[in-house]
Amino acid sequence: MLATRRTPRWKPVALATAAVLAGLSTPLLTAPPAAATTTAYDSTYYKNAIGKTGTSLKSSLHTIISSQSKISYSAVWDALKATDQDPNNSSNVILLYSGVSRAKSLNGGDVGDWNREHVWAKSHGDFGEATGPGTDLHHLRPADVQVNSIRGNLDFDNGGSTVTNGGGSLVDSDSFEPRDADKGDVARMILYMAVRYEGDDGWADLEPNEKVGNGSNPYIGKLSVLKQWNDEDPPSAFEEKRNQVIYDTYQHNRNPFIDHPEWVEAIW
Repeated sequence: MLATRRTPRWKPVALATAAVLAGLSTPLLTAPPAAATTTAYDSTYYKNAIGKTGTSLKSSLHTIISSQSKISYSAVWDALKATDQDPNNSSNVILLYSGVSRAKSLNGGDVGDWNREHVWAKSHGDFGEATGPGTDLHHLRPADVQVNSIRGNLDFDNGGSTVTNGGGSLVDSDSFEPRDADKGDVARMILYMAVRYEGDDGWADLEPNEKVGNGSNPYIGKLSVLKQWNDEDPPSAFEEKRNQVIYDTYQHNRNPFIDHPEWVEAIW
């Protein structure tokens, strides 16, 4: 940060005017790329990925995170009660998109309940709820039933109208924009799926692209927006703890973009 300098009394108005004029021609600054990080897992879990970039890094991470335990779709209910537990109320979970804290017991399909949101929409690649991508906790989150329905299988992009009870999320005819506090989470979940599922295990090769309206194709956009969200909304303590619970208790694999958000730029 630049140090503040004292200026003569007659200069502030001129400086402010110059700043306004400069702002008319200067584009708004975007968030800087995620800074490099180090973790306790770099010398063990990630040792074969450290120092790599591009396709080499993506390939190494795919090999690392593909070693995982899988759970059934019915088991996801109880798993989410642990992974997404409200840190301030152990009887509740925090809902994706809305940020609401809701009773764990209110899981189901009725209005006022929460259900299992596939952040990588299960129709994008047609994997449904099958054990594997359909039950991967790294992209499954509790969400309000109605908000989940509004998101549907839309791609991710900026803009739209306010989602009722969506915590500031927006929606239009072909895309969904999560509330600011969840944007980085969504980006890192989508990009985890793109690295984990490469078409070599009987499932579709999932990839991000620059489109919306991808339908049943195994793609979700927009990559440029997801990269922006990753930079603007760094991993939170909640997201990091969630990653740890999945690793320790359930799947025994990690989302590398929570541990190393700078790897998003290194690959894409």
